[in-house]
Amino acid sequence: MRPTGAGAARPGPLSTTDLLELTAALVDVPSASFEERELADLLEAELRALPVLEVTRVGDNVVARTIGGRPARLVLAGHLDTVPAQGNDRATIDGDRLRGLGASDMKGALAVFLQLARTLREPPIDVTFIFYAREEVSAAHSGLEELFVARPDLVAGDAAILGEPTSSIVEAGCQGTLRLRVTLRGVRAHTARPWMGRNAIHRLAPVLGAVADHVSRQPVIDGLQFREALQAVSVQGGVAGNVVPDEATLVLNVRFAPDRRSGDAAEAVREVLRPYLEDDDDVELVDAAEAAAPAVGHPLLAPLVDELGLGVNPKLGWTDVARFTSRGIPAVNLGPGDPTLAHTADEHVDRDDLQRSFDVLHHLVHRSITHPASTSLTGGPLRADAAR
Repeated sequence: MRPTGAGAARPGPLSTTDLLELTAALVDVPSASFEERELADLLEAELRALPVLEVTRVGDNVVARTIGGRPARLVLAGHLDTVPAQGNDRATIDGDRLRGLGASDMKGALAVFLQLARTLREPPIDVTFIFYAREEVSAAHSGLEELFVARPDLVAGDAAILGEPTSSIVEAGCQGTLRLRVTLRGVRAHTARPWMGRNAIHRLAPVLGAVADHVSRQPVIDGLQFREALQAVSVQGGVAGNVVPDEATLVLNVRFAPDRRSGDAAEAVREVLRPYLEDDDDVELVDAAEAAAPAVGHPLLAPLVDELGLGVNPKLGWTDVARFTSRGIPAVNLGPGDPTLAHTADEHVDRDDLQRSFDVLHHLVHRSITHPASTSLTGGPLRADAAR
């Protein structure tokens, strides 16, 4: 039995085939964002030992693919990095439950992918495994985006599954996200004579009230109810303890459903703000990431529901599903682990959840393709040579 607790020895090669033990070994390899190299090295070595796979390393990203010229290609992708530790940097096992940094988000999924890669012999479809760096930080640093830009041939496919924690059900699509910076202007004055100025911070009051009272949309898309959200996430202002401030800044975060683009969502927020804005005020789009439509009807992904009977929920957060979708590769989120535990000190995953995810993906990869020329959601045939 693997030793557990703070005094446990560092893991050796990832040789175990027990999914809980394998996840624990991965948890014990530190891989906070920008520090993924050791984990990438270990996974690369394990994958290179599998003769069925062609393995390519790009920076701290590892891509392993079958090259069989089969009628379709499924991409399985997961990120290597974790958020910083919260006293949970080592794995502990209690019965069939594993606690530790990244257990849910998403080293459990990495263990499932690695073990699935070991089972491949002659699958009826080609499979690509992507283990990528820097997902938990700014999108500008994304290892997956690095691959899309530098080696798009390595990430090409007909459909994709992101191993984000979903408790082994399908979370379809994802909502988009954007941030707006609202700057309100006033007139500076001494606080002993405030009538000679205009307090910009005071001007925030009705704006914050409008944001707090705003009723966000809950559109139903492909039978799934998404929930948009508008939240104030930062307020700044003030000059000195005896000065009426002449500027105040509010940052808003907007989560928008897949039936809208970021520009439309930003304009809708501007409409909420418009009654409180004046000519000298500014509303600036700081950043935006587009949403992704649900894709559970794609021929490679439909068996998740039609044959395996998995539940389907809308993904309310943003995930790298959107990166695949924007490149014409329909994608869903599916992986072991409770998504509400991601980034928490009590992050954990259970053996049954790991096994469920493995069984689901094993079925999906090894099922017979009865109609290889089926039409994809993008309107064209499945690309038999998409990643050769």
